[in-house]
Amino acid sequence: MQTTTRLEVHPVAGALGAELSGVDLGADLDDATITEIRRALLDHCVIFFRDQAFDAEQHKRLARRFGEIFVHPNYTDTTMMAKPPMGAILYALEVPPYGGDTLFASQYRAYETLSEGMKRLLDGLRAIHSDRLVAGPNANANAGRTTKARDDDAWRETVNTHPIVATHPETGRPVLFVNYSYTVGIEGLTDEESRPLLDFLMEHGHRPEFTCRFRWTKGAVAFWDNRCVKHLAINDAGPYRRLMRRVQIA
Repeated sequence: MQTTTRLEVHPVAGALGAELSGVDLGADLDDATITEIRRALLDHCVIFFRDQAFDAEQHKRLARRFGEIFVHPNYTDTTMMAKPPMGAILYALEVPPYGGDTLFASQYRAYETLSEGMKRLLDGLRAIHSDRLVAGPNANANAGRTTKARDDDAWRETVNTHPIVATHPETGRPVLFVNYSYTVGIEGLTDEESRPLLDFLMEHGHRPEFTCRFRWTKGAVAFWDNRCVKHLAINDAGPYRRLMRRVQIA
């Protein structure tokens, strides 16, 4: 039997983020509720839920209501793919008594606050995205991680280009689309030419006023739109561990 809910949406910061209540994500939700959740995601870029309880199969069923499940080639966030994932649903199984928060940054706001001159400069430029910084034998990316990126000799680099200013396919709004983990250059420019510009854009992209910060509790869920949001897990939980389950959506 499908479950109908009435969602309450509570914004958590000025730039992005909202906490939703009144829904059991483990239930078989009706189409109207899924439409409400998707609207909240598009409006707020990242949405949060508390006190949820669902197993891995229910987690995948929920993800499939928003699109096909995205399978990771190297256990990474994969903007180096030709078609990067649309979003991710992250569920907290075990949380530390302190620390381990996640920051999210609006790349709508990152673009909107650029000068008109910078917007003109970026128009038409494409960034090179590669997984060589986070996977492969030379990345040294697995220290301290329980979810490992591929680092064997059979690994092969994946490279694609994306516009530095992308257009969100559902909202039609422009977004800044570069990140530290994958963006390694600008098409047609030398490293010396592209690096200062990319460094500026990436630092600009997570200014505090563009962000919200989520404090995890057991059973909490974050669902973010990977097309317009950058995220960063804060590694400050001391000796404690944070155990999460994530499903990405194509």
